[in-house]
Amino acid sequence: MFRAAVDIQPACLGLYCGRTVLSVNGSVETYGDCGVCPRGQRTDDNKICRECLGSPDRYDWLYLGFMAMLPLVLHWFFIEWYSGKKSSSAVLQHLTALLECSVAALVTLLLSDPAGSLHIRSCPVKKLSDWYTMLYNPSPDYITTLHCTHEAVYPLYTIVFIYYAFCLVLMMLLRPLLVKKIACGLGRSDRFKSIYAALYFFPILTVLQAVGGGLLYYAFPYIILVLSLVTLAVYMSASEVEFFKDLLVRKKRLVVLFSHWLLHAYGIISISKLDKLEQDLPLLALVPAPALFYLMTAKYTEPSRILSEGGNGH
Repeated sequence: MFRAAVDIQPACLGLYCGRTVLSVNGSVETYGDCGVCPRGQRTDDNKICRECLGSPDRYDWLYLGFMAMLPLVLHWFFIEWYSGKKSSSAVLQHLTALLECSVAALVTLLLSDPAGSLHIRSCPVKKLSDWYTMLYNPSPDYITTLHCTHEAVYPLYTIVFIYYAFCLVLMMLLRPLLVKKIACGLGRSDRFKSIYAALYFFPILTVLQAVGGGLLYYAFPYIILVLSLVTLAVYMSASEVEFFKDLLVRKKRLVVLFSHWLLHAYGIISISKLDKLEQDLPLLALVPAPALFYLMTAKYTEPSRILSEGGNGH
């Protein structure tokens, strides 16, 4: 049943099946049969399960930051959507949502291996299939399936679920009490709508991570750039911002603008990874470009102007 390192061993079938190390005697390792690697391990080039001792690289942290931002941004959107224009409770709810997500992220990191430390150990992501090991279970005789499904990208896949769980628990503990105390300007049915919205988008985010985690890992920088550009254009159009002075009328518009600039910068950094600072840092100068382009061209796309010029035959 067990084999030593000096024995001639047939290679394990499948991309992610490996042999666990049962014991080490000097330079000789004893392996078990081919099968699934334990949690926190993945196969090496020799199909041996090796413990993940590395640390997430910069791109991995940026991905985790993106997944951590998603519920926070959605919280802020629905709080603003349902709070009403004259509600003074929106700011406190925004701060509470930030507190919930920050504490959830901190607790998640502290509970991850090694426990009690903000440092986490991880396996390197080599290719897209690493996120979907369940699709690569081999069937030697086309009847019996050898199940070798494990988290080859440990812990980038499961840590997001743990974070979402803590976000949901903290929201249910803190937000209803806060909203009940301060949201006096809203109707009884409206004051909890931002919480109800979270009960919908958390399951959606969970399914999104479960099904599309690997795709999001490679595409999230471009998703950030596209969505931030579209939402900024929609917001400025809905707020009837045509000139720079229109941004100064309300502080909220400047906050939204700077928030989008931060997202633009985050997307650019995620794409470039800042591997070469002297080449990548100048790209951050492009952050204000979309807003400036909008302000310079908005007056030429005013619907009333287009209709009037069309009526005059121009």
